[in-house]
Amino acid sequence: MVLLWYLRKHVRRARREKLFKTPLDASRIAILQKYVTLYSKLPLTLREELHGHINIFLNEKKFIGNVGVELTDEIRIVVAGNACLLLLQGNKRRFTGFSSIVIYPNAYTAHEVQHDGLITTEQPSKRAGESWVRGPIVLSWADVRNGSINAEDGHNVVIHEFAHKLDEQSGHMNGLPVLGNASHYREWNKVLSEEFNALHERAKRGENKVLDEYGTVSPAEFFAVASESFFEKPGQMKKRLPELYKQLQTFYNIDPVSWH
Repeated sequence: MVLLWYLRKHVRRARREKLFKTPLDASRIAILQKYVTLYSKLPLTLREELHGHINIFLNEKKFIGNVGVELTDEIRIVVAGNACLLLLQGNKRRFTGFSSIVIYPNAYTAHEVQHDGLITTEQPSKRAGESWVRGPIVLSWADVRNGSINAEDGHNVVIHEFAHKLDEQSGHMNGLPVLGNASHYREWNKVLSEEFNALHERAKRGENKVLDEYGTVSPAEFFAVASESFFEKPGQMKKRLPELYKQLQTFYNIDPVSWH
């Protein structure tokens, strides 16, 4: 069994290395150029790295169309292109623990269960996407496309939901992903806790500008929202929330301000 596990791991690693080095088709690059605005901002070396991550992503993730969605290369490439931005220079970071991505044509309705003591209520909730713990990612194609084309509004449902998947790799979806260095945890906890509370205060005063107020829901949502703004509004974040920008820059190991 140990030998079988080792062989499977070796085969997977060899397959990934081959895919990573395989040039991305010109037709797929054209889709990135047309629909993934952040792609055009990347330095050439990061574009080439992104191509490799996209090849691996498309090989390992299964797309499922729902409510009549006809899956196209455009859908796959736009989702993969945005998701794999989170893997750039990530020390071989991967999206693990799930294999499926469900695509709806538009925002969809999910049933949200709320508990108040012994009372349980269920009510409809309209969503652009969600990440199930140890399960699939669900996305609205209309929201994916709009968020991908507009790369300066801080709203990108793909980045948001795949940030949740990175968060989940620590064992809990709580806004504390696996960090690259053990010494980073103390500073991360301090800064993100302070910024989470500060967002609540800014939202109450109506003075919030950089982060979506949905980040006040929980530390997990704060991390996902902050990741959206880190990639799409890096200049504003670095100017107004420099400590938060520094933490995300260390975690993602990139500096989006330099792309802009």
